Amino acid sequence: MAGSPFVSVFLFGYLAAAAGLFITGNAEAAAAAADGVHRQHITSSFNRSSFPKGFIFGAGSAAYQSEGAAHMDGRGASVWDNFTREHRDKIWDHSNGDVADDFYHRYAEDIKLMKKMGLDSFRFSISWPRLLPKGKLSGGVNPLGVKFYNRLIDDLLVNGIKPFVTLFHWDLPQALEDEYSGFLSSKVVDDFRDYADLSFKLFGDRVKKWCTLNEPYSYSINGYNGGSFAPGHCSRYMGNCTVGNSATEPYTVAHNLLLSHAAAVRLYKSKYQPTQKGEIGVTIVTNWFVPKSPKSAADKEAAGRAIDFFFGWYVSPITYGEYPASMRRLVGDRLPKFTPEQSRMLRGSLDFLGVNYYTTNFAAHNPVLHGANTSYNADSQTILTTSKAGVPIGTPTGLNWLFIYPRGIHSLMMHVKDTYKNPPIYITENGLADASNDTLPQSAFIKDGMRIKYLHLHLQNLLLAIKDGANVKGYYAWSLFDDFEWDAGYTVKFGLIYIDFKDHLKRYLKYSAYWYKKFLLH
Repeated sequence: MAGSPFVSVFLFGYLAAAAGLFITGNAEAAAAAADGVHRQHITSSFNRSSFPKGFIFGAGSAAYQSEGAAHMDGRGASVWDNFTREHRDKIWDHSNGDVADDFYHRYAEDIKLMKKMGLDSFRFSISWPRLLPKGKLSGGVNPLGVKFYNRLIDDLLVNGIKPFVTLFHWDLPQALEDEYSGFLSSKVVDDFRDYADLSFKLFGDRVKKWCTLNEPYSYSINGYNGGSFAPGHCSRYMGNCTVGNSATEPYTVAHNLLLSHAAAVRLYKSKYQPTQKGEIGVTIVTNWFVPKSPKSAADKEAAGRAIDFFFGWYVSPITYGEYPASMRRLVGDRLPKFTPEQSRMLRGSLDFLGVNYYTTNFAAHNPVLHGANTSYNADSQTILTTSKAGVPIGTPTGLNWLFIYPRGIHSLMMHVKDTYKNPPIYITENGLADASNDTLPQSAFIKDGMRIKYLHLHLQNLLLAIKDGANVKGYYAWSLFDDFEWDAGYTVKFGLIYIDFKDHLKRYLKYSAYWYKKFLLH
């Protein structure tokens, strides 16, 4: 079914209409306008040729989410291996990434599917504990881990697919967590720099796009404010945690993540970039935020604070060498300070900025007097919602937090352009998840018209942002295939490729994969 040419031929006709889309005609123009596409109609002529020459299109995944082989070939344990065992109740379906998509063994098969789809690039992460089982160079390098990533990179390049490599996608070696509490300690900076050094040395002759961190916001907030991600820290008043401080730890962890990024970038630029000729950046996630009451000055300021506390928290130090003024004012002494040297290291520490965008929230002013239950949640003095007067901010999806609001990606790109010196940008994640349902047949997930709509509308708005001056260089759909989605386990499906977890992990291209393929053919 996945390989049927019938699906591809029908994609802009009956298939799209059956999925609830109207790819031609006034009906879709009206629907598109309602979902945030402006100044340009959606037509079947919209394709990759609409974008600037050299624009990169790809898809991505991450090591713990897809590789599997968690206890094979010398890989060390990560904090996620321990978290999914010690805190099974925090994973919606009590699952783990021990097998995941078994990408470790099936990467060659998956690269063939990438080539079939016409991808320019594949974004993946290196598993730190697969390369360094003890987290440190002194603990030894795993030769089988090196062999795997060499094979993966070489096979991608042979098939005309450029590797885009993330160094840290949350799978910290458990050995470093045990030794000094991981990113709560500044000791992690040297170990991360050594791990980056090894990666550049081993793979930098072929990898020309490096991303130091993926979503440091998610790691610090979910791991140390709410406790829903590894390593599961939070104050007792914030969640079911046995250790943690939601008032201070998220800021400490974020600080050390930023310093780790800066150390790796300085190393790359001084030691490797002159000969390897690659580029290095970081990926930051954020929602966009609109004032709940457009006429309220307080709500407008709240929306500005929200973007500072999500996005500016990381992009401001990397651009200007300091945290946003709103954070310094509201968090006070709980927000760590950079030394002058650290500030110099951070300022301008990127060749490109990766941006992950999924949805938008309403923001309303919420004055809070800090008491005994201080946390990151209250610090920005905003209330974030997904609806107003019972009306959702965008088209609802299978996830209660993700509403289709494509205009947000345009607004976000304009914000980066106007506030952060318009750096080269790669949209490193953008996608939609279906809620899994074991009672539904496979065909229910293959026919993913909502995902087609989501990708199409966001690409339209992204193109508008480029025309309005945003310096966007590439786009990676999230994700290549259904995989382990962190605390959601396997209960949601973000993939362009369906993985049948009940039938030997068989792969099937979804309709969205054929849509993307058709989009990329032009």
